[in-house]
Amino acid sequence: MKSNQQLLQINRNFLICFVISATLSAIIAQLLSDYENYLNTTITIIFGYVIYFGIFSCLFYWDNKTRYKKMNGNLIKRELLGLVSSFGVGEVVYLGVRWPTFYYFLEIGIEPYLASLISEVISTGCYMLVVSLFLRGTKTF
Repeated sequence: MKSNQQLLQINRNFLICFVISATLSAIIAQLLSDYENYLNTTITIIFGYVIYFGIFSCLFYWDNKTRYKKMNGNLIKRELLGLVSSFGVGEVVYLGVRWPTFYYFLEIGIEPYLASLISEVISTGCYMLVVSLFLRGTKTF
């Protein structure tokens, strides 16, 4: 199987964002340990999203700015549409896994920081798998 440099670059960015977001989300989850579990879960996930997409946007821009300057406008639109749709499908899967697992772990008494980390690992693994398969399937990369 041929290595796809763009897909590897995106997965590298996913992992960088995952480490930073997961670390900061675990801290937030622990700080919110006195809140109701559903509030802790929701606030922590929102915070994680802001961090994750802020960092990912910067990394993606830095990795692709010269590449996009050389590309035809129609190809850029096609690629960005593929990326947005792939990320959208991935986000549905991510939220469908992250919120219930995080909430469940809090409900059974796991420490908030650990519950956050465990659910983040599970949901990010699902997210990366779905996005990578979708990008490959749509021949975006």
